[in-house]
Amino acid sequence: MEEKQGYETVVGLEVHARLLTRSKLFCGDSSVFGNEPNTNISPITLAHPGTLPKMNKEAIGFAVKLGLACHSEIEKQNYFARKNYFYPDLPKGYQVSQHTTPICKGGFVTIKTATGEKNVQLNRIHMEEDAGKSLHDVFADETALDYNRAGVPLLEIVSEPDLRSGDEAYAYLTELRKLVRYLDICDGNMEEGSLRCDANISVRKTGDNKLGTRVEVKNLNSIRNVKIAIEYEANRLISLLENGETVQQQTRSFDAGNGTTFAIRDKEDAEDYRYFPEPDLTPFDLTDEFIASIKESLPVLQKERIKKYTSAYQLSEYDAAALTEEKEFSNYFEQLILSNKANGSNADIKPKSAANWLLGPVKTWLNDENKSIGEFPVSPAKLRMLIKIVEENKLSFSAASSKIFALLIENPDADPLKEAAKMNLIMESNTDYILPIADAVLLQFEDKVKEYRKGKKGLLALFVGEVIKRSKGKADPKVVNEILNQKLNS
Repeated sequence: MEEKQGYETVVGLEVHARLLTRSKLFCGDSSVFGNEPNTNISPITLAHPGTLPKMNKEAIGFAVKLGLACHSEIEKQNYFARKNYFYPDLPKGYQVSQHTTPICKGGFVTIKTATGEKNVQLNRIHMEEDAGKSLHDVFADETALDYNRAGVPLLEIVSEPDLRSGDEAYAYLTELRKLVRYLDICDGNMEEGSLRCDANISVRKTGDNKLGTRVEVKNLNSIRNVKIAIEYEANRLISLLENGETVQQQTRSFDAGNGTTFAIRDKEDAEDYRYFPEPDLTPFDLTDEFIASIKESLPVLQKERIKKYTSAYQLSEYDAAALTEEKEFSNYFEQLILSNKANGSNADIKPKSAANWLLGPVKTWLNDENKSIGEFPVSPAKLRMLIKIVEENKLSFSAASSKIFALLIENPDADPLKEAAKMNLIMESNTDYILPIADAVLLQFEDKVKEYRKGKKGLLALFVGEVIKRSKGKADPKVVNEILNQKLNS
């Protein structure tokens, strides 16, 4: 809980998630992002007289999916309403939304805070259509309108005023973005407007139960900006109260350049929108069978995966959390540790080895190339072969990660073992090969050998390193250790 000068910050967030449906909420126009302006349109999107909307069933399924994942109550009897608020970039001049019957009621999203886990309570999740986009930098003296986004399905996720700081809001949005990505209902790309956030912020004296007058900061386009805007606005409101001034309920915008907010209009209340049932759309009822089918389709979410990875695979909490941060990354890990016995191979590898490779060389490459695991060229089966060769002490981790790994990225069909043999990297476990090298090392470092036998056991690393160096990295460290221990301690 964040307290400043005897005040408490109170925040509720309204998050709009653009759904990954193929078509718009009430017509068959494409909802794909990034197409040329005004190409994803039709007479329905443009609200020509006589056109009628038709409900998108896929969007309903996505709404139920998020509601179930957030532990919400699913409303079975639903209808849409007209929100009579002028949108210059929505051809109808009004927005179709849910008002009195949100499809998901209540629920919560669990976040981690400095003091432990916290359930951020939700008020509702409801469906609505997006507006188009006004462009003010295309023409010198005119505004351009792009209607591609008009009618694209959104879910609005409204939290209760449960957040107490910018940090908690940051954690909540991070968790919510991760959740919609896990469910494959929204790509969560805030820079493309797929996830947009409005923050309702107020302050009150510490210990007060009554909420203060709130302001709303609109259209925050990054999680970091949400945090900054909340912290700035909380300090501004506290300063007003400390100076004896009155806080005005208003809508504000955020200037990312200097981290400040500014007023854009007085805040409307719900009655200003004059909601009434949408006459062109019939109410729709959800059956128990439909809800059950959505429930069965839910993927295993991060929390359950972490439990599995720490118990079944004996991984640390840190490794498990890092591996499951993104569903596709977690799926790659699970494919990696599966054996390939169906193809006649017994290529099981240790989960810890797989985790080390994914969080080490693979993650480094993805970060350096700014790519996702879906763009990683090496298949799980091929990477498993490389890891298995290292586990069998046929190839050192150093050689595997610096040379063979790089080769596989360039040529994903290459055979790791054959390539390692061609490059003369296969490790020698033959004692007849290692013994003379070990003898030569001990002879050269005769003084160090005496020091070792007098108790400086740390010198063993020197002898091992020198043997491996002289073998040009081919000597198996395990066998080298065994031979040196035998010679030095006999």
